[in-house]
Amino acid sequence: MGTKTRWGIISTGNIAGKLAEATRLVPDAELLAVGSRTQSSADAFGETHGIPRCYGSYEDLVEDPDVDVVYVATPHNLHHANTLLALEAGKHVLCEKPLAVNAREAEEMIATAREKGLFLMEAMWTRFLPSWADIKARLDAGEFGAIRSLQADFCIERAYDPKHRLFNPDLAGGALLDLGIYPLSLASWLLGQPKTTSSWAELAPTGVDRRAAITFTYGGGRFAQLSTASDVWSMVDATIVTEKKLVRAHRLFIDARSYEVVDFDRTEIVRKPYENGFEFEVRHTMERIGAGQTESEVMSLDESLAIMQTMDALRAEWGVKYPFE
Repeated sequence: MGTKTRWGIISTGNIAGKLAEATRLVPDAELLAVGSRTQSSADAFGETHGIPRCYGSYEDLVEDPDVDVVYVATPHNLHHANTLLALEAGKHVLCEKPLAVNAREAEEMIATAREKGLFLMEAMWTRFLPSWADIKARLDAGEFGAIRSLQADFCIERAYDPKHRLFNPDLAGGALLDLGIYPLSLASWLLGQPKTTSSWAELAPTGVDRRAAITFTYGGGRFAQLSTASDVWSMVDATIVTEKKLVRAHRLFIDARSYEVVDFDRTEIVRKPYENGFEFEVRHTMERIGAGQTESEVMSLDESLAIMQTMDALRAEWGVKYPFE
C-alpha cells in the first residue's frame, strides 16, 4: 500500500453509502472503486460519492490492482461468496455483519483469510463508537465493578412482506441475523460465551423468525436478556447492571452518541458526538492493516465464529433453516 489505504466497495445500497461517506472523514483513506451487479448502478453510486472507478461486476472490482481493502456491503446471504471472491484476489476485507449466514460459511472465510495472510473483520461498527469504547474501557478498568446483568434489544416495526429480505428465507431472512446480531454481539463482547441458553421465537408465515427473546447465563449469577423483532418497535436500548452502577445507552445500535451512568442519587450523562459512525471502524481497519495485522483484537475472528455458532444453535432450536443450507 502507498501512503493512503485505497478502498473498494462491493454493493451500492444504503450501508455502502454510509461507509463511502465515512472514508471522507479518515485522512489516509481513499475511496477508489465501487462494484455493482450493473454498470448503471455503479456509475450512479460513483457519481454520488465521487468515486473514480466504477465497475459493473464484483469480479472486476476485486481484480483492480490498486484496491487494497474491500468493504463487503451486500445482504448477508452473499457475504460468504463476496468475501471469498475478494480474499482470493488478494484483498483485505471488512465484511458487514453478520460475518456469514452460518458457522460453516464463517469457518471457510476465516480459514481462507488466515491461509492467505489477509486482514478480515466483521464490521460491527458499534464496537468502535466513542461511547461504547469509553464504556468498555471503564468496565475493563473496574470503575463500575463486575457486570451482574445485561438487557439489550433491537426491534423494528415493518409490515409483513414475504418478498422483503427480513422475511424471505431465500435471502437468509429473519430478525436474528439482521437485528439480533447486535445485542448478541454486545453480550459476547461484555460477558463472553454463555454457559446456558434459553429462548423463545415466533416465526413468520415464510418460516423465518420475526420475534425472539433470549436469555444467556454465564455463571456466578450473571445473565443477559436479549430481544429482537422485525414487526414490533422497541427503544433499542442497553442496560448494564454492575456491582456499583447502572450503565444505560439509548438507541444503542442506531447512533449511541451518549450514555448514562446511574447511581442512587445522581446520573452522569456522557456525550460522545461523532459525524458518521463508520469512520471509527474504517480507521481501525486501516491501522491494523498498516501494522501488518490480519485480525482485530476488538472484533476477533474467533469471537465472530463463536457468535455465529450461537446463532446457529438458536435457529436450530426454533426450526429455522434456509433452503440453501
